[in-house]
Amino acid sequence: MQRFPAKLISKVARPVCDVFINHRGIDTKRNVAGLLYDNLTRMGVRSFLDSMNMKPGDRLFDHIDRGILGCKVGVAVFSPRYCDSYFCLHELALLMASNKRVVPIFYDVKPSQLMVKDNGTCPPKELQRFALALEDAKNTVGLTFDSLNGDWSELLRNASDAVIMNLLEVEGERKYARNQR
Repeated sequence: MQRFPAKLISKVARPVCDVFINHRGIDTKRNVAGLLYDNLTRMGVRSFLDSMNMKPGDRLFDHIDRGILGCKVGVAVFSPRYCDSYFCLHELALLMASNKRVVPIFYDVKPSQLMVKDNGTCPPKELQRFALALEDAKNTVGLTFDSLNGDWSELLRNASDAVIMNLLEVEGERKYARNQR
């Protein structure tokens, strides 16, 4: 049997990220999602943003699902075209089903405007799963941002602070659970 160095094993076994950023690329990749990823990375937080963590040849759902299941906190950046994306809704549903802490950011959209649409390509069971996850996220305290009138530095500071606070709480809960065993 082949032996692998402990350093390699710990690197492979290590979770993909601390934070998974769920977003609609055409709406937010070049602004709020990308800026948040950069800000968190500078702070030493291992973050997952599809365009930064994936390369040609990666199997899309495998890589993304592994990132979601391995993360501690999710950030859902809701935007006007978010609900048009099967991938966004799939990621959100997986975040919610795996009981991850999720920090919603409502970017140029109000929670009441977010609805799962039936375009005829998704089975009813999937639509229901997506709708339940979306309702759960809409009922989670989040941040709102108007890109025309909002202060970008304030958004990044508030979003980063919310992520850090949730990471600390998740870590505290994990330590408490380990100590109870």
